[in-house]
Amino acid sequence: MLDNNGFDLWSDEYDKTVGVSDSDNTYPFAGYKEVLDRIFKTVTSTPNAVILDIGLGTGVLSAKLYALGYEIWGQDFSQNMLDKAKSKMPDAHLYLGDFANGLDSEILHNKYDYIVATYSLHHLKDEGKIKLINLLLTLLKPDGKILIGDVAFETTEKQNACRIRAGDEWDDEEYYTVFDNVKSSFDNVEFQEISHCAGLITVCGQPVDKRRKKLLR
Repeated sequence: MLDNNGFDLWSDEYDKTVGVSDSDNTYPFAGYKEVLDRIFKTVTSTPNAVILDIGLGTGVLSAKLYALGYEIWGQDFSQNMLDKAKSKMPDAHLYLGDFANGLDSEILHNKYDYIVATYSLHHLKDEGKIKLINLLLTLLKPDGKILIGDVAFETTEKQNACRIRAGDEWDDEEYYTVFDNVKSSFDNVEFQEISHCAGLITVCGQPVDKRRKKLLR
């Protein structure tokens, strides 16, 4: 598994490398563009949303939302990737730090309509993912959503099939989510399979009841 120094060295080639894997429909990035497109369409269904991007990398997704006028917050542990993201989004609220060790205090003092994590949470084991997602749920506005796009599988059987298909390319140092193993940890969660190695997990926050919605209008 790459640390922050490894990602710094890879930052110039990252987007190109991802694109090749996606185009060739190979592990680990088959379905990458579709994952980002589904998240993009979900977020843009809400005008003036405030977005938090966890492990935003070079800002591939967030920069497109930023260009449409959305307020972007984000954190990443690679300074080089963060610098590339800042060049695309000069007025975004971006912070350096490993989310495995916590979120920046400025991020923790804000509330978000959507919290997105694309190809970043596989650096955490299941218990770490569950702990982080529960923290992120406290940062959502009413009716907010957490959108997690990553190498992920609905069942262990599908993960094993992908492992066999990937062969020597399989990375045993990353912790891919198996939805069946984590779904019981959350009240309102769903999984969408995007490709043989990609999935979109949506965790919904607390809804605004109808009476309160009327008061907020």
